[in-house]
Amino acid sequence: MPKVAIASEGNYVSEHFGHCPEYTIFDVEGNVINNKMVVPNPGHQPGFLPVYLGRLGVTHIIAGGMGYRAQQLFLEQGIEPILGVEGQVDEVIRAFVAGTLERGESRCHHQEEGGSCQGH
Repeated sequence: MPKVAIASEGNYVSEHFGHCPEYTIFDVEGNVINNKMVVPNPGHQPGFLPVYLGRLGVTHIIAGGMGYRAQQLFLEQGIEPILGVEGQVDEVIRAFVAGTLERGESRCHHQEEGGSCQGH
């Protein structure tokens, strides 16, 4: 059963997974959303969020963007990053469940060596 975390700013998908105020987490079974909960972002520290969300049972992370290294850390935790997504959280999860969610390119382009995500 997928457990999907959406990096959220209010009712909208956040542009950057690590700088969002909260994560909206959905339990999905087949075509049904069984549960929705909102958890605050405990803070953006290198390598921490993939482990934190993994401990919550998350299998997918949806956001506008994230750097390459973060993507690799999520994959190491068995969490699939789905990036380049925008819109309202409830519409995004419905599209995910229906198999029609449109991905795009990550809107975050960290530099390989110590870059930051300016403007997020």
